[in-house]
Amino acid sequence: MTSGNDTAVLRVAGRPVGRYVARPELPARLSPRPHLHPVTTLAGTAVTELGPADHAHHLGVGVAVPDVEGFNFWGGRTYVRDQGPTELDNHGSQRHVTFQLRDPDGFVEELRWVAAGAELLRERRTVAATELTDRTWALDLTFSLTNVTSSPLSIGSPATNGRPGAAYGGFFWRARKEAAAPEVFTADAEGEAAVHGRRADWLALAGSGWTLVFAGATERTRRDPWLVRTEEYPGVGSSLAYDERLPIPPGETVVRRIVTVVADGRLGRDAAASLVRKAVSP
Repeated sequence: MTSGNDTAVLRVAGRPVGRYVARPELPARLSPRPHLHPVTTLAGTAVTELGPADHAHHLGVGVAVPDVEGFNFWGGRTYVRDQGPTELDNHGSQRHVTFQLRDPDGFVEELRWVAAGAELLRERRTVAATELTDRTWALDLTFSLTNVTSSPLSIGSPATNGRPGAAYGGFFWRARKEAAAPEVFTADAEGEAAVHGRRADWLALAGSGWTLVFAGATERTRRDPWLVRTEEYPGVGSSLAYDERLPIPPGETVVRRIVTVVADGRLGRDAAASLVRKAVSP
């Protein structure tokens, strides 16, 4: 991984496949946070977007949570019960502390989640890139969030605050927007309506000439339902707080691991499942 000016280039077999920005210069309303963009296939096709017109606070690939004890680490408006999306001065930021490990194919990073001048969470983020075939590679991202305060914290979402179907928060990948909406499918379902808000060992998003296959790599991660958007915008994420808030007592840690297969071309179910097995296997 080469670096400079608070950025790092992630490489697979010597080829650049992702640019990681550790200290982005962004307005507070976007909840500034480290992110990967652009992420590309091995052939060089971009599969992420940064600050698109439809959602300026979508920042490539990263970790974003709309409600940590009332503070917004997602960006944009906050969903308020019985009021709807509301502009509030409640945005937090994820601040890069240090890279504890740096290699050409990945890194381990320490971050502070800060809001209203106080640190709420300390994060350890591990990112690794692995070649699977000459047309596919895998991005392995683990995040560990520790409550460093002396009080209980909880993670919420618009869904837990009264907006059904909007349980976003956690890992999030804003994909490339094209003229046609991408296809989305799991091992036994297809279409946004059939897979959004459901649990599945893996979920594939297929565009024109590229496929992303997302998989929970731990038993606890697989219990989180998927956030899926294809028509409004192309994006896939996890739901840490689907139907109830996720408590984090003082000193306790929440850990999730998502592995994403990045492929040139459009994969079918069998190929997607086979690559996930290869990417997630010990």
